[in-house]
Amino acid sequence: MQKILFVCLGNICRSPAAEAIFRATCPGIVTDSAGTSDYHIGEPPYGAMQQAAAVRGIGMSDLRARQFKRADFADFDLILVMDRANQRAVEALRPAGATTPVQLFAPLAEGFGADEVPDPYYTRDFSGCLDLLQAAAKGLQRELGLD
Repeated sequence: MQKILFVCLGNICRSPAAEAIFRATCPGIVTDSAGTSDYHIGEPPYGAMQQAAAVRGIGMSDLRARQFKRADFADFDLILVMDRANQRAVEALRPAGATTPVQLFAPLAEGFGADEVPDPYYTRDFSGCLDLLQAAAKGLQRELGLD
């Protein structure tokens, strides 16, 4: 069974939303999310993100923030990051010999031309973020042959 980890900075907006979107569309895939920082460990997703997601029928209130750890390289088959800073932080923790791919998630969103998922905690564009995440999730489904 495939195991996919979604990673952002604080694990309260982008990565839990990506996890919630993907687990709803591909329940046979094991998913999780994490943050590169320790700012919000144990907290639920940001309220404004939860509200924007709920409008679309996406639930994520059961998720809690956690920090990315070295063991995630062994525990997951694919690590998808929301921006290049997340990618650098994750790669800095890569253990010797770990081969788990770490990729940007946004390029999977067909028609968006985005390399990174902007952080709605700062941009306040929760709906735009969800549009991009949903499109990237569809692209991931195609890439994995699950569509």
